Amino acid sequence: MARKGYHHGNLKEALVKATIKLIEEKGPTGFTMAEAAKLAGVSAAAPYRHFKGREELIAEVARQGFGIFGDLMQYAQNKNHSSALTAFEAVGRAYLAFARKFPGYYIAMFESGIHLNRDPEIASVANGAMNGLVNAAEALCQHIPADKRPPATMIANHIWAMSHGVVELFARGEVGNNSPYSPEDLLESGIGIYLRGLGVIPQDQ
Repeated sequence: MARKGYHHGNLKEALVKATIKLIEEKGPTGFTMAEAAKLAGVSAAAPYRHFKGREELIAEVARQGFGIFGDLMQYAQNKNHSSALTAFEAVGRAYLAFARKFPGYYIAMFESGIHLNRDPEIASVANGAMNGLVNAAEALCQHIPADKRPPATMIANHIWAMSHGVVELFARGEVGNNSPYSPEDLLESGIGIYLRGLGVIPQDQ
C-alpha cells in the first residue's frame, strides 16, 4: 500500500506542505528531514529523491512563498486606487496581510537564513516580488522633476525594512499586544512620515 502523501507524483508538494507546518510550529531549524518525511507520510529516505537536505527543502518553500508574495503585492498595486499614495499604502498593507496569512512561507523567506542568490530561480521570484514595491514607488514620484526625484529602489527598500520591522514587532507574537495601535496604523503613519520627509507628498496630505 502506498504511504499517505506519496502517490500520483505529489511527493515534492507533500513535503513542502509538511515543511510549512513544521516551520510554523518549530521554526526553520527546529525540525529534521525525517520529521518532514513522517508528517508527509513517507519514509525517511523518500525526501532525498527531491531535496539534498533541509536547507534545500526550506529554499523551495521560500521560492513558492516569494511567488505568492509577489502576486499579492502586484494585486494590491493594480487595484483601483484614488491616488498613487493609496496604491503605495495598499502594497504595505499587503505585506502585513501576507505575513499573517502565510507565516510558514514568511519565515522561510526572511528568517531561515536562506541566501536568495543561492539559486537563479529563487533570486528571480524574489526580485519579482520586490519589483511591485519599486513600481509603486516610481508611480508615487512621477510628479517630482527627474533631477530631484529620490531613487525608487531606495524608497522601496526603506518601506520594505519598515514593513518587516512592523511585522516582527507588532504583527506576530505577544509583543504586538503591548501596542495601542494596530500594525496597519503603525505602518501607514510611518510611511506618511517617511514620504513627507523626502518631499514626495505634501506635509498636509
